[in-house]
Amino acid sequence: MKLAVVGGGSTYTPELIDGFARLRDTLPVSELVLIDPAAERLELVGGLARRIFARQGHPGRITTTSDLDAGVEGADAVLIQLRIGGQAARLQDETWPLECGCVGQETTGAGGLAKALRTVPVVLDIAERVWRASPDAWIIDFTNPVGIVTRALLRAGHKAVGLCNVAIGFQRRFAALLDLAPADIHLDHVGLNHLTWELGVRRGGPDGEDLLPRLLDGHAEAIAADIRLPRAVLDRLGVVPSYYLRYFYAHDEVVRELATKPSRAAEVAAMERELLALYGDPALDEKPALLARRGGAFYSEAAVDLAASLLGDGNGGGPAVQVVNTFNNGTLPFLPDDAVVEVQARVDGAGPRPLAVPALDPLYAGLIAHVTAYEDLALDAALRGGRERVFRALLAHPLVGQADRAEGLTDRLLAHNKEHLPWA
Repeated sequence: MKLAVVGGGSTYTPELIDGFARLRDTLPVSELVLIDPAAERLELVGGLARRIFARQGHPGRITTTSDLDAGVEGADAVLIQLRIGGQAARLQDETWPLECGCVGQETTGAGGLAKALRTVPVVLDIAERVWRASPDAWIIDFTNPVGIVTRALLRAGHKAVGLCNVAIGFQRRFAALLDLAPADIHLDHVGLNHLTWELGVRRGGPDGEDLLPRLLDGHAEAIAADIRLPRAVLDRLGVVPSYYLRYFYAHDEVVRELATKPSRAAEVAAMERELLALYGDPALDEKPALLARRGGAFYSEAAVDLAASLLGDGNGGGPAVQVVNTFNNGTLPFLPDDAVVEVQARVDGAGPRPLAVPALDPLYAGLIAHVTAYEDLALDAALRGGRERVFRALLAHPLVGQADRAEGLTDRLLAHNKEHLPWA
C-alpha cells in the first residue's frame, strides 16, 4: 500500500508517522511519500520519520520529494495537510480582524475566510493532479477550513473525505473521565467542521446506552474547563459544544483576550523552530513531547482508521463508524444535499455514508444553517474571486453580520493577502 502526504514537511508529520508505525496492523503501509516544496524542512522531517519507523520495526519505505506528480503516482490514498502562506499568513489572520472588533482565528470568522480564499484553489489543483496520476486514490483532507475545502473537493467530483481531530479528542477525553476504553465510546457528534455538539456519548456503538447525563453530572466542571466555557452553559444546554463554539458563545470576551496576549500563531511559530531543531538531532527516533503542544492530538489515529476503512478489507482495515466531513445528502434535512457536514458515518471502500441524526433543536440547527450559508458564499468567493463576493461572505458570517464591519474586514483581508490572490 502506498500513501502520500502533501505537506509532508509540516511539523505535524511525526505525529502521523508515529501512528502509521504503531498501527501498522491496521494500515500496512509499504511505501510512504512525504511531499513538500520546503526542501530543508522536508529533509529534517523525513529523517526523523525514517528513524521512527526503524525504532518501531516498521518495514515500510519512506521517501521525500518536492515533485507532487511523481510523489502521488500510484498512491492508494493522499493526505493533504498544508498551510498556504505558513505561520506568517496565520499571524495576519489572527491579527487584522481584531482591528474591526472581530475574533481573529484561522478557521472561522474573517481569518477563516482568508485561509479559505488562499487554500481552495491550491487544493483543487493538487486534487486534479492526484486524479491524473492515481485516479482511484482517496483524498483525505486535514487542511483547514476542512468543511469548505472538502466541499470544494467533493463538488469538483473528487474521491475525498474531510477529517478533523475534535471528535477523537472528545472520545479520548470522555473515555478517560468514564474509566472506559476509547473503543467503547461512540459520540453523537453533529454539525459542521468546527461547529459541532456532542448530543450523546454512547457505550459500545450508535445504539448503546447514552452516558452523557452521567458524564455531565460527574465531570461538568472538567469539561467546561476543557472547552473554556462556564459550567452554567453546559448545565443549560445539556450537551457538550466543541471548544470552537466559544468563538460564538463568548465572542466579545475572546476578542478582549486576543487583544491583550500573544497570538497563537506567534506561539506556534516559536514552537515550530524548536521542533525543527529537535528533528535535526540524529539521535531522536520518536516524536518529542513538545509536539503534543503543537496541536493535532490523535490526528494520526483518526487518519489511520479512516484510511484503513476507505482502503477496505484485505488491507488491515474494514468498515467502521467514524466522524468525518462529507456531503449532507439529507442527513440534516434543513441543509442542501451538497453542504458538507461533520457527523458519524459508516465508512468503507465506497466512502462514507452518514448515520441518521435525530431532529436538532433550533438552537443548533439555526446556527448550522447560518454558517452553511456563509460557507456557500465563502466557497463562491474562493472559486471566482472578487471584492463583492468577499464582502457578501463576511456580511453573512454570524461573527461579523454588520455592513461597516464587513467593509473594513474586506479591505484588510485583500490588503494582507494580495500575494496569494491573483485577482486581488
